[in-house]
Amino acid sequence: MKSEKEKMIAGELYDASDPELHAERTRAKKLLHRLNVTEYLVTDSTREVLRELVPHTAGRLYIEPPFHCDYGYNIICGNQVYFNVNCVVLDVCPVTIGNNVMVGPAAQIYTATHPLDKVHRRSEEYGKPVVIGDDCWIGGRAIICPGVTIGSGSVVAAGAVVTKDVPENSLVAGNPAKVIRNIA
Repeated sequence: MKSEKEKMIAGELYDASDPELHAERTRAKKLLHRLNVTEYLVTDSTREVLRELVPHTAGRLYIEPPFHCDYGYNIICGNQVYFNVNCVVLDVCPVTIGNNVMVGPAAQIYTATHPLDKVHRRSEEYGKPVVIGDDCWIGGRAIICPGVTIGSGSVVAAGAVVTKDVPENSLVAGNPAKVIRNIA
């Protein structure tokens, strides 16, 4: 039988009140407090907090505090990933981010979602992974919804709400986001 954590990461219905998950969110909150309040300036200690919070990073990861996430360990980053201030990553499922990706201020990436059925929604949730390819730019206040893949080389305009996959080398804007043009 799968644990609630295994079900969560697999994108299956799970109980978020599970003690193991609660403890892991609490751990992340303590690390986020250090990042956002205690270690606000970039120091060796800040880099250590980032390594502990987001251990699956291939290279340079820079996060401009404040930053918020659920767990941190479900965020998988390539090299040269930058998050501007006030970003939120709800990482109940994997969020895979390629190389050379910039995320603008107050951008939000969601993997968490909930059943439409009101009875199940009371006690269960699930997630869908998000993938952001290499060389992408996510504009400020953009929202990336659960299950979305953003193709390499794409730009998500500020304030866009991305509900569907974005082809490579595309500029998307609006709510819901639509392809404006190819930028290859």
